[in-house]
Amino acid sequence: MRGAVLLMTGLLTTAGVAAAAPLSLDRTTIVVDSHGMAGTERIAADLLAADLASVGAAKPAIVVSGTDTIAACRGTCIVIGRYDAPAVAALARAGGVDLSMLAGAWERYVRAVVRTGNGNVLLIAGSDRRGAVYGVTDLSRAIGVSPWSWWADVTPRRRAHVDIDDATIVSRAPSVRYRGIFLNDEDWGLQPWAAKTFDPAKGNIGPRTYARVFELMWRLKANTLWPAMHSVSTPFYADPGNAPLADRYAIVVGTSHAEPMMRNNLREWDESVRGAFDFTRRSQAIVDYWAKRVAATRGQEDIYTLGLRGLHDGPMQGAGSTAERQAILERVFAQQQSLLARTLNRPISDIPQVFVAYHELQEAYDAGLKVPGDVTLMWTDDNYGWLRRVTGDAERRRPGGSGVYYHLSYWGRPHDYLWLGTTHPELIREEMGRAWDSDARRMWIVNVGDIKPIEYLTQYFLDLAFDDRLFATDPQAHLTRFMAEQFGAADAGEIADIMMRSYDLAWERKPEFMGFGETEWVTPNQPSGYVQADGEEAEARIAAYRDLAARAEAVAARMPADRRDAFFELVLYPVRGAAGLNTQILSLDLAALHARQRRGGANVDVDRAHAARARLVADTAAYNALAGGKWRGMMDLAPRRLPVFEEPLWPRWSIGTERGCRTAAWGQWIGDENALTFTAGQPGTRTVTLYGQRAGEAAWRMEAASSGLSLGATSGVLTAAGAYAQRLTVAYDGRGAGGTLTLRCDGAPVTIHVATQPAMTGAGPGIAVERDRRVTLGAMATAERGGWQAIAGLGSLGGSLRAPLDLAAGQRIAPARWRFATRTAGDAVVRIVGLPTHPVTSDRALRIAVRIDDGAAVTLDLATRGRSDQWRANVLTNTAVATVPLAGLAPGGHQMTIAPLDPGVMIDRIEVQFDRARPLYGADR
Repeated sequence: MRGAVLLMTGLLTTAGVAAAAPLSLDRTTIVVDSHGMAGTERIAADLLAADLASVGAAKPAIVVSGTDTIAACRGTCIVIGRYDAPAVAALARAGGVDLSMLAGAWERYVRAVVRTGNGNVLLIAGSDRRGAVYGVTDLSRAIGVSPWSWWADVTPRRRAHVDIDDATIVSRAPSVRYRGIFLNDEDWGLQPWAAKTFDPAKGNIGPRTYARVFELMWRLKANTLWPAMHSVSTPFYADPGNAPLADRYAIVVGTSHAEPMMRNNLREWDESVRGAFDFTRRSQAIVDYWAKRVAATRGQEDIYTLGLRGLHDGPMQGAGSTAERQAILERVFAQQQSLLARTLNRPISDIPQVFVAYHELQEAYDAGLKVPGDVTLMWTDDNYGWLRRVTGDAERRRPGGSGVYYHLSYWGRPHDYLWLGTTHPELIREEMGRAWDSDARRMWIVNVGDIKPIEYLTQYFLDLAFDDRLFATDPQAHLTRFMAEQFGAADAGEIADIMMRSYDLAWERKPEFMGFGETEWVTPNQPSGYVQADGEEAEARIAAYRDLAARAEAVAARMPADRRDAFFELVLYPVRGAAGLNTQILSLDLAALHARQRRGGANVDVDRAHAARARLVADTAAYNALAGGKWRGMMDLAPRRLPVFEEPLWPRWSIGTERGCRTAAWGQWIGDENALTFTAGQPGTRTVTLYGQRAGEAAWRMEAASSGLSLGATSGVLTAAGAYAQRLTVAYDGRGAGGTLTLRCDGAPVTIHVATQPAMTGAGPGIAVERDRRVTLGAMATAERGGWQAIAGLGSLGGSLRAPLDLAAGQRIAPARWRFATRTAGDAVVRIVGLPTHPVTSDRALRIAVRIDDGAAVTLDLATRGRSDQWRANVLTNTAVATVPLAGLAPGGHQMTIAPLDPGVMIDRIEVQFDRARPLYGADR
């Protein structure tokens, strides 16, 4: 059992014991020592009692402790309390349990079994309130209660006997001190669900909802909340039940970058009544406004956001430049700190404070803004998962430390992603690993939107925050353990593979971005970048999602009844949702292309899109009906009603009646014909699409083929199921000079032309070769990586190269080297496709030095500034592209070297493109 506990939590160390004996929890009494716990221990005891009953134990009685109570305990008792509570301390002394490491510790606990003359006592002693709570929630996980038992309907399974071993466990201190979530952009999920389904009496997010949120935070070992704050939600402090509830749950309350001094400006500052929220004109009114809230929070455990922004997520009023903003902020800091120290009657260094360097506030900081040393500096990502900077050497010495505010959900430009949780776990590990390595370890807050459907990504982020050792673990291994905890070990590997493949597909382009439009200002949907040439990329993406959904459905079909709702929430809806939206959009774009090609199946593409839409609507309705309607209102197919989610017009194309077929293939013009090309003497295969010109079945057969050429099939029927088209494989056996394959389709002849080209000079093992006028070099597709660091799993081709994060200014390290061969003679362009990282600090860039053969090195900078057009393109594609023109590149063997000049720059792939190369959205695989 001990091994199972460690596998589930990954967060514990155990004291050395010779052997562990089972301890039955079938019948227990829970004893709480309330000393210094402010009611928290009673909530924890109630939680544990319910968890024990849920797995088949008798529901324990709960009693308030005293030493006599414990002495009189018969059978098995579970004692919960702080390490220095009288009953807990007495029990530890009697049992020889060492609690000394808990004195002055942060959120740690000891779990130990004390054998008494009357029975057994399972002691859970915490260094503080949350330490004791985590001892309880870890015990719940050990007996089989998932952290997502309520929030994702992972129903605890009953067993004949409930027991654990008696090994002593001493927990680690959390890696990050303050770890939490931000409920944000709740307009289409959490708020309507709470208002209409979970707490209709309140009609909004209130104490009943927050109690469930706090319980989840306990189970995930999160300790800090930024509450929901949009205009649709009741401000946290406007409901008198919220703050006391947070205190009873020992939850630290903070507020977002836009809400200084615990105020919800969006709802609490009415400009029609209070006037403009302008510190240059109404400073005293604003200070008084802050003072009232600070006084109301006296005695609570809070983190106060310092600084000033506009009323809602916009630049402050009254400042027209960075210099003006900087001057105002320094005045604001002084008044805010004075107010806090005076009102809370504590040294300012003892009051947790944070300055969130978000957008223009980071610009002010980088320009020289002086932030008091006892204030935590919180860096942010660029809203798309890429940290805008990390902690520099001088900043590491600040007593206030630093932290990170990170997004797993986002509303804003260039485009929202509020619907599905698709941030790649490898990206989370990379960017939060940078934060950890730079000592940004004081406070990590993650924007989780509505919580659902970002369950796994939320847990992964918080697990990294609690235990930095997980940075050394492959994210897929973590994902597999997560799925094993929810669904059992038998299917965990397959489920993890499915979800990782889903993250891989979304890495290339998130489902919400598939309209190829933008927001703020909202632009209409644009033609897909996947249908630039022949539609093959779109067809491949549709097929990839179709196969992925089929795999998920196969697992769903064998899922036990008590896990079907959970599987739908955590896996099936996210996978089929992404598949459905991709299929709908890409099928319509393909229909337009195929209509231009006079394909008989253009309207079949429209039908495929329509069916995908119907499935999306049905799945969303099914989600809201899960668990007897428990989640009614939580899932919305169209957050913010953006064009990408709108039901499209369903075109119908006028299809001709002409008999006969055509082929579609990407080849090269040989004379007057578009020919598939092969390398002479080298066997190979290419694909071609055979399609009918009318909307009716068409039989085809192969009639003749030149020597050395063959088809994967020699006959068939073009049917509606295939949009009256069929993919055919043309094989070349390496002999002969090409020629033709003649087919008869729908009563008319069709010719496929094949040509051969001489072998490329310089080609050989391990050398990339030109294909269709392009060479693609994966960043990791070289053994000569020089001083670059390999980052497996992150990027379009399964990995990327990263410059060392500690690369000093002016330091030079060995370049990476790639070797390739080309056959085309003429001008070319080298595309360096990096990842859209940002400079590690404001005084660095993202430069690389690129050298082709013996040419001069060319210095490129992949960095962007602000919300430029280039940055917008980068975050929508997860790329950062720079180009080098090559004049008159000769056929034959070549080499390319790339040396990093700045820390943290990342290379995904390199492409050498000649004129008339086939246009592609993604990587050529």
